[in-house]
Amino acid sequence: MNRRKFITSSAITVSAFSVPIKVNANNLFFNQPKPRIKPNMLKEGDTVGLIVPGSFITEEELFESVANLEKLGLKSYYTENILAKKGYLGGTDEQRVSDLHHMFENKEVKGIVCARGGYGCNRILPMINYDLIKNNPKILIGYSDITALLYAIYAKTGLISFHGPVGISTFNDFSLGYMKQTLMERLDRQFLISSEEDKTKEDPAYKIYTIAPGVAAGELVGGNLSIAVSLLGTPYDVDYSGKIVFLEDIGEKPYKIDRMLTELLLAGKLQKASGIVLGVFVDCEIGNDDRSIQDSLNLRQVLEDRLATLGIPVIYGLSFGHIANKFTLPFGINAKLNTLDESIALQEPSVI
Repeated sequence: MNRRKFITSSAITVSAFSVPIKVNANNLFFNQPKPRIKPNMLKEGDTVGLIVPGSFITEEELFESVANLEKLGLKSYYTENILAKKGYLGGTDEQRVSDLHHMFENKEVKGIVCARGGYGCNRILPMINYDLIKNNPKILIGYSDITALLYAIYAKTGLISFHGPVGISTFNDFSLGYMKQTLMERLDRQFLISSEEDKTKEDPAYKIYTIAPGVAAGELVGGNLSIAVSLLGTPYDVDYSGKIVFLEDIGEKPYKIDRMLTELLLAGKLQKASGIVLGVFVDCEIGNDDRSIQDSLNLRQVLEDRLATLGIPVIYGLSFGHIANKFTLPFGINAKLNTLDESIALQEPSVI
């Protein structure tokens, strides 16, 4: 395939033994904050680059991604690396970082969409030319493993990126609506209200509940919990001081969620946040085949045990994560969290 060829197509109580963890902030490592950079908004007819910075995709998933972007009126462009494969990765590290660089420096590409997450983004973080990205700012969107790119690019350049659907996500009316509002409109204020459809699901993972009530303001930062924890102590981590931290995960049992939240607490991260908003943690509950099931804490107990004593607003179950109905959350934009009406309000445009 020619590299330059464009493809166009149309009720639980908190344990009394839970104690806040205190950490000496002088021992912590954080990047110095960079001036924020907002990318240009997308318009119908724009060309966006599809990349696979983590796991590989199939040809069928490529066509699905192209068709999904057509729903936004966008044209798709990709290189010969799009279907590359090296084990569970979407090609070699060199191929994947090459595509990322190419999409940022290509003037015809107005935004970048990750086709899927999976695993592999953290492998390429040291290879990224952050000056190239800073000098050619544009929209980058994805979630799950893409969290590593969102963190690193924000930490190193200050560029606002977006936690939202990947190419193979479900592009339904809910997700499309928020993508359009966030990426293709300059809204001075935008309210994010969770899916009414999800509120009717029997699965307890979709139940919204407040862990600690209140209102919080600050920049939105976060993403996948497992990836956020994996970046602790690296040059690609982000300071949570005064931020609204959003977190989600999939397939992690309660004790693993406990361990990861405890790691963030031991690192002194969550104690400095202004608020915490949790998405839908899919398949993170106790299973019937789990050992010592009768002795295990469930997900809600873990979240309340670890987070309720921080003295900041915390809410669970808003519409983001490995689910069909997704917000598009701008990483680095000022927002307000209100647990009373279960909303996030973006306080400024995410794009220019």
